[in-house]
Amino acid sequence: MVILAFALAAGGLAASQVRSSIEEVESRVGAPTPLVVARQDIRGGTRLEPQALERMLTVQEIPERFVPPDALTAPQEAAGLRVAVPLAAGSYLTVGDLETGVGRGGPAGPVLAPGERVVEVPVASGAIGAAPPGTRVDVLVTTSPESGGGRTYVALQRVELLDSRAAAEGVGAAGAAPAAGAMAALRVTLEQAVMLTAAQNFAQEIRLLVRSPEDRRRIGPTSVRAADL
Repeated sequence: MVILAFALAAGGLAASQVRSSIEEVESRVGAPTPLVVARQDIRGGTRLEPQALERMLTVQEIPERFVPPDALTAPQEAAGLRVAVPLAAGSYLTVGDLETGVGRGGPAGPVLAPGERVVEVPVASGAIGAAPPGTRVDVLVTTSPESGGGRTYVALQRVELLDSRAAAEGVGAAGAAPAAGAMAALRVTLEQAVMLTAAQNFAQEIRLLVRSPEDRRRIGPTSVRAADL
């Protein structure tokens, strides 16, 4: 009996330690969250037919901290839509991977996931003028020397360009030189929209860098000060 009681006590202690470890991990990275994953390689342009969803897509759980802001949580959310870029087996499926941007979402405009917003910003013209809706871009912000010495930094990475058009003459960031040659509409989260709007108030220039559809890497904070040049 003593041995049995000791075994039960040890088992209870071990279970308690496991629960504590799980709670500690979840406090750092968040609770497990479901998101849609490609079950097989999917070619760009493939239509996700409702009857094929079970064969092409599955659901996995990852810590909340690592879930993309535009991730899908159920395969049915993608039913009937086309994949805009090639997806390798095991890749997350996000709203940005689907053909739902301006020009593809119909007269009502882009299809937005919960928590998403469309923000329009004046940007420097260049390669962005030839970029079609759905292109992934990085956002570079260059601040004016009067707002802290001047620096260029990566404000956002791999956001979706929904639309772009030539800017009206004289359009530029508030309080800065009218350097904008185009107006760009971007798919962002509310937090990103607030950050980009705030950055625009101190920007001398906002520039978009076109990314390869297959480039899903994220880089750490990147910034260059004028004083370092």
